[in-house]
Amino acid sequence: MNITSDIYQVGGSSLSHPADAAVYLIRSGASAALIDAGTGKAAEEILQNIRETGTDPSSLQYLFLTHCHYDHTGGAEKIRSLTGCKIVAHSLDAEFIESGDSEVTAASWYGSWMEPAKIDIHIEGAQADFKVGQIDIRAYHTPGHSPGSMVLTAVSDNLLVLFGQDVHGPLNDALRSVRADYERSLEFMLSLDADILCEGHFGVFRGKSNVRDFIESFL
Repeated sequence: MNITSDIYQVGGSSLSHPADAAVYLIRSGASAALIDAGTGKAAEEILQNIRETGTDPSSLQYLFLTHCHYDHTGGAEKIRSLTGCKIVAHSLDAEFIESGDSEVTAASWYGSWMEPAKIDIHIEGAQADFKVGQIDIRAYHTPGHSPGSMVLTAVSDNLLVLFGQDVHGPLNDALRSVRADYERSLEFMLSLDADILCEGHFGVFRGKSNVRDFIESFL
């Protein structure tokens, strides 16, 4: 699904596997990056969807994992093995991905287990910047849903696109969720004033007012 001239949805419950959260592709010139990886149950379908955008999967520089949960990260190791990309995550969630913790990653909620994946780039602190071709990508630490949850932003077609994969939560002690952190993170997302929100489960929201209304509905 084409979102802007540079951004596509290439995975999700209707595009790859029913248990997959949304997977987004950013491409610029001969470079590309993925936002999240799905469960791994349909990695080949995700790669085929990438090819159908006219993008060679071997051009993937980065796989950004917005947080540790299985529906977003279970396919990380498989996608890395098939493309050679570098996996990026916040250090506070990296430990659960690298150890294959099936409880904190919620893999057990899906009747499955978390395949450990080595994180190539550990983000420390509040933000980090990356470049994919001519597109600048900024990752922000937005804890609450999980300790190391992140959102990412990119400008495409002169629009600020926010990749806020689990804006909606949920919050659960087993996931190490913290409500006060979550609410602060929602307020921060509102402050970004994005034109487009690419969410992990509820689709794509276009227009500043629609983005704001969706985020505010969880405060």
